[in-house]
Amino acid sequence: MQTNLSAEFKNTAEGREAEAILRKCVHCGFCTATCPTYQILGDELDGPRGRIYLIKQVLEGVPPTRRTQLHLDRCLTCRNCESTCPSGVEYGHLVDIGRRIVEERVPRSAAAKAVRWSLKEGLSSPMFGSAMKLGQGVRSLLPQALKNKVPAQQSAGRWPVREHERKVLMLAGCVQPSMMPNINSATARVLDAAGIQTLVAPGAGCCGAVKFHLNDQAGGLAQMRANIDAWWPAVAAGRVEAIVMNASGCGVTVKEYGHHLQHDSAYASKAQRISELTRDLSELLPGLVAALRGKVRPAPGLLAFHPPCSLQHGMKLRGGVERYLAELGFRVQVAPVESHLCCGSAGTYSVLQPEIATQLRDRKLAHLGELQPLAIISANMGCITHLQGGTATPVRHWVEVLDEALLPS
Repeated sequence: MQTNLSAEFKNTAEGREAEAILRKCVHCGFCTATCPTYQILGDELDGPRGRIYLIKQVLEGVPPTRRTQLHLDRCLTCRNCESTCPSGVEYGHLVDIGRRIVEERVPRSAAAKAVRWSLKEGLSSPMFGSAMKLGQGVRSLLPQALKNKVPAQQSAGRWPVREHERKVLMLAGCVQPSMMPNINSATARVLDAAGIQTLVAPGAGCCGAVKFHLNDQAGGLAQMRANIDAWWPAVAAGRVEAIVMNASGCGVTVKEYGHHLQHDSAYASKAQRISELTRDLSELLPGLVAALRGKVRPAPGLLAFHPPCSLQHGMKLRGGVERYLAELGFRVQVAPVESHLCCGSAGTYSVLQPEIATQLRDRKLAHLGELQPLAIISANMGCITHLQGGTATPVRHWVEVLDEALLPS
C-alpha cells in the first residue's frame, strides 16, 4: 500500500515505522474474516483493513474525527489479524501509532477522560490492593457488572523456600497479586518441584501495557524502564536464565520492550536483552514435563483450554499448553469452534467497551461449554476474570491445575 506521509510525520521515527508497515499491506482482506469486532459489528471500519485506511489518512494529513477515534477504540488489539495476514503486516504497532496521534487531536468528554485516567492510574497504584480487598469484603452486595470484576478472595498458599542453582525472575504483575495471588505462588511451587527457584524483584511493577494501550505511551514507557532497572542487576550478573511471565498479556508486552525502547539510547540494548530473556510460562513446559514426569496425578475430567490472544497471536505460541499437559496425563481440549477468537477481555477493553466484550465472552463460553469441561483453563488473568463472570464453571490458570496435581515430595 503506497502512502504519502504529511510533512509532520515524514521525517519522524514514528512516521517511518508506520510507512514501512503500510508498505506491506496488500489490501487482500484476509484479516477481516478473523477480526472479532468486524464479525460482531459488520462494519468495514471496525476491521483491520478499514482501521488501516483510517490511520493512513491521518498520517497523510486528513484531520481525524470522533468517529475515527471510535473505530480505533473498538479494536481489541487481539492481533488475530497478524496471524491471518500473508504479508506480515505488524498491525499492533501501527494501531498504537494511530491511536496516539488521534488521541492528541480528538478531545474526549470529561467522563471518558475520568474513566481512562482511573484505569491507567488506579490499576498500577499501590492502593489497588487495599481497594480490591475492600471490594472483596462487600462483594455479595455489589451489582453484577461490578461483581464480575471483583473475584472472590483467594489464598496464595505457601511460597517455596528451597534454593536451587537454576533461577528465574518472575513479574508479579500490578493487579494479579491482589486479585489472584495463587497464580504466582502456584508458579513458584511448580518451578520449585522442577528444580527452579523463582525470584521476584521488588522494584518491578506493571509491565506498562495498561498505560501504553490507553495512549499514555510516555507513562507506559516509564514503567518499562523501571522494570528493566529492577531486573538488570540479576540479568547483568548472569544469575537468572529467564524472565518468566505467567500472564500472557504482560508477556507479549515485555517481549516487545526492545521494540518500544529501540530509540532510547540509554535503554535500547538493555531492553533488547530483557526481551530476549523473556519467556511465557508455557515455553518452560517441555522442561517441566521432563522434570515432573511421575510426580503428577491429574484429577479426572476434561479441561477446556482458552488460549489468550496475547499467547497465540501476540507471541505466536500455539498448541504447547494442550500438548505438554496431555503428556503429564491431563485431558485438555480447545473449543471446537473459534478457538482463535478473542474472549473480549483485552486488558481494559471489557470496561471501556462492555457491550462488545460481553458478546464475545458469551460466544466464547458457548463454544467452550460444548466440551462440558470440569473446568476452563487459560493463561492470562484478564481472560480468566472475564470468562468467570459469565459461567458457573470454574475458570483457572493452567499452572494452578498443574500445581494441585503435584504429588507430595
